[in-house]
Amino acid sequence: MANSSQNYTCFEITLEGGVAHLQLSRPEARNSMILEFWSELPAAVNELSDSGEARALVISSTGRHFTAGMDLSVFTQPDSLFTSSSGNEQAEFGRVRAEVRSAALALQESLSCLESARMPVLAAVQGGCVGGGVDMVSAADMRYCTADAFFCIQEINIGLTADLGTLQRLPRIIPDGLARELAYTGRRLTADEAKSAGLVNQVYPDHDAMVEGVLGIAQEIAQRSPLAIWGSKEMLNYTRDHSVADGLTYIATWQAGMFHPDDMAEVFAARAEERDPVFQNLLPVRRAL
Repeated sequence: MANSSQNYTCFEITLEGGVAHLQLSRPEARNSMILEFWSELPAAVNELSDSGEARALVISSTGRHFTAGMDLSVFTQPDSLFTSSSGNEQAEFGRVRAEVRSAALALQESLSCLESARMPVLAAVQGGCVGGGVDMVSAADMRYCTADAFFCIQEINIGLTADLGTLQRLPRIIPDGLARELAYTGRRLTADEAKSAGLVNQVYPDHDAMVEGVLGIAQEIAQRSPLAIWGSKEMLNYTRDHSVADGLTYIATWQAGMFHPDDMAEVFAARAEERDPVFQNLLPVRRAL
């Protein structure tokens, strides 16, 4: 299995057969989301998406818990997004608060990269998925968990309103009333409840079985046309946020530009020849000239 050449503080990344596997790698700290997390995650996901080599991305974790959520150091470190102006006594109050807003938007974008990635993102959760962890997995395409997993909107338990995506995405995944109960009480949602409510697709008996199973699903996705998969993700996300009529118009426009018969012809040829189809990767994205 090929390893990423990039060294990350919070992650280990491998890529094999079109399936990228990003693992949270700070189990001794319950994989809390330190300051580096918020720059490394979008950097890693965007690199995988832009390269065109990754056709599916699995996010899993190590140790007892998936993640304990936001690390308090994000708020207290001297170079934190939230403390950069705290030592400037000359800064006008409105400008300081505007900077805090910008910091929150930057953190939101660090997780929204999972939605904007050209490949599906599959989250595999063991143990606790707390606070920012719920923000993160809510932005994934699909979620899976172990029998001992639980999900907690921890922010309300420490006097905060969740602000990085949970309250915007979770009610579109699970029933609104349940999302509100979790947001207002901060109670733990168990694995069985998560499965019943539709938050997770499947519950596995243990971590090893889950990672093996989810990587297997990702491998199935990677065998399909990456252009058709990207189009499917684009349409599902767009239609979630728009009317059916808007979604139908968008898919018609997308197909007019993106659909060509080569991938379909390859599918039928592979069936006739009793082999697996072979598709070209997506072209690399050039973010700057």
